[in-house]
Amino acid sequence: MAEVQENSGSKTGKSKQKKMTVRVDFTPMVDMNMLLITFFMLCTTLSKPQTMEISMPAKDNVTEENQSLVKASQAITLLLAGDDKIYYYEGEPNYKDYSSLKQTSYGADGLRAVLMQKNADAVNKVNALKQRKVNLEITDEQYKEEVSEIRNAKGTPTVIIKATDDASYENLVSALDEMLICNIGKYVITDIADGDNFLMENFEKKGELSRNLAE
Repeated sequence: MAEVQENSGSKTGKSKQKKMTVRVDFTPMVDMNMLLITFFMLCTTLSKPQTMEISMPAKDNVTEENQSLVKASQAITLLLAGDDKIYYYEGEPNYKDYSSLKQTSYGADGLRAVLMQKNADAVNKVNALKQRKVNLEITDEQYKEEVSEIRNAKGTPTVIIKATDDASYENLVSALDEMLICNIGKYVITDIADGDNFLMENFEKKGELSRNLAE
């Protein structure tokens, strides 16, 4: 609380300016701050870190036989290049036809649209499952378990992500975000090959490299 003390001056009767001494007591303010801090600590929860779990297979378990299990019709390869460019091709690469490589963007109407179309069946099932969760028909644990089964079910696409040295970490993170948004359960990050660099260069040159090889 504030306390004001007045000093009227000397006793001679001469008019002088009154002096005022102000003293502010901050004790009630400190008590109020402590009460507010205690209130918010009890009534709020700590924010959980938003992370993405990536399960990578051990190198000693990856054999040529296991690699052949991925059907070409279910595989899609993403090539992350510099200047925020991203290319993709489905199935096996076609080095003779430069148009088999497609260029897209990291926006919702780019990579996301491609993956949503490729994984439409799983996306629809997960959306239906979300509605059941909202209606309290299933628990959170049941939801997570069933979503995992849907994402990794037979017939869902496998995405292979390859980044060049010119690609940024932001590009890689954006691609990984799309895996979660589009309910892609099977994806891997691997090194880019010389053939992938050929595909991108041949695409930029409109098939000039493949024509030279044919000659």
